[in-house]
Amino acid sequence: MTSDPSTPSLLENWRYSIQRYFKRELIPLLADLRLAILLLLVIALFSVTGTVIEQGQPLSFYQANYPEHPALFGFLSWKVILTLGLDHVYRTWWFLALLILFGSSLIACTFKRQLPALRWFSRTWNFYTQPRQFQKFALSAEVEQASMSDLIPLLEQRRYRIFQQGDALYAHKGLMGRIGPIVVHIGILVILAGAIFGAMTGFFAQEMVPSGQTFQVRNIVDAGPWAAAQIPKDWSVKVNRFWIDYTPDGTIDQFYSDLSVLDRNHTEVDRQTIHVNKPLRYKGVTFYQADWGIAGIRFRLNNSPVLELPMGLLNTGGAGRLWGTWLPTKPDLSEGLSVIAKDLQGTLLLYDMQGRLVSTVRSGMSTEINGVTLSIVDVIGSTGLQIKADPGIPVVYTGFALLMVGVMMSYISHSQIWALQTQDGFYIGGKTNRAQVAFEREMLAILEQLDQQMAASSPASLEQSLV
Repeated sequence: MTSDPSTPSLLENWRYSIQRYFKRELIPLLADLRLAILLLLVIALFSVTGTVIEQGQPLSFYQANYPEHPALFGFLSWKVILTLGLDHVYRTWWFLALLILFGSSLIACTFKRQLPALRWFSRTWNFYTQPRQFQKFALSAEVEQASMSDLIPLLEQRRYRIFQQGDALYAHKGLMGRIGPIVVHIGILVILAGAIFGAMTGFFAQEMVPSGQTFQVRNIVDAGPWAAAQIPKDWSVKVNRFWIDYTPDGTIDQFYSDLSVLDRNHTEVDRQTIHVNKPLRYKGVTFYQADWGIAGIRFRLNNSPVLELPMGLLNTGGAGRLWGTWLPTKPDLSEGLSVIAKDLQGTLLLYDMQGRLVSTVRSGMSTEINGVTLSIVDVIGSTGLQIKADPGIPVVYTGFALLMVGVMMSYISHSQIWALQTQDGFYIGGKTNRAQVAFEREMLAILEQLDQQMAASSPASLEQSLV
């Protein structure tokens, strides 16, 4: 049994149904302005959430600041935050899906509304050849004894682009005003593309590095699925020196890090001193000065070589930041001192094993403790760096530039004027997409000048000029 070749196959029917669904249902839905506004509001809401809730923090941070009992607002606990991905909003699948859906809505609106409007505009270049066609304009007139030669100079003075075909004329200006909304849509699409690209390929890291040490970026806090190519592997950074400038009253004025970028052969290829609001940028990776700490102390006991001990951040219950260590004064560790520091100004507090303050000492000074001469050589600072890479930023900036240009273009009024000269009279009409009052004044000025020209060239005026 053979099938009738005239009968459409199941595959063809399925393909036709899909095309019909996209054309008649899905695309009109995506092109709906109400859907675009709703998506924009939802994206803005979750963007605010990502700003309010700290991003990329460790689990302990959310457990401490967003406990289950009592939960913030009655529901917002650390479990809810981690389940919904609110600790990394901008990289969650649902936020990226919202961006893609919003971009699809803009694309559908562009192709269904904006581009057809331009095609309609190209059809308006058809010249009007019947007087009745001018009746549809809200602003039109019939001027007796006027001619094209009278109208054309008036339009040229107002920078209209003029097209003439026989006794019909078409003129327009401000075409940029019609293209502006399309440029705005393109700018928003470029911004969305840059945001998605940056979320997929960027990373965020934090490092606490003592002065004098070299490090590679390893402490990745948040990263996109394609961020491996952005993480530095063939170069490293050395902290040559970290220091803090203090004000006369002892508060921090600014802190600085002298950084060197080293290639795989440990050759310096770049060197900069960074501080807050002045980062180091190298190969798409940006190093921000974000925090500081005390890494350790260098000291001597009597005439010993310079020794070094690390210092750790103490738990003060929110009463401020203090760093401390235990310094032995006997080889068998039977006696020692607790050393406390609160800043890099060099003042150390020394406590005995009973917790009593026995002395204070500064860098470069010595003191006698337990029969031992303790000399403080240096207090070693550590710099806290935030490290980011976002390849989508140049794309986003390009999109913002297009968006601003498109917005400025959209404020330009697009004005159109048609004219027709027949044996019965001279017809003129026009319209504009915005600034209606200004366009009406312009049309009235043109009509008034045409009347003045007609009056100046009337037989009575000609007879008076001959006399």
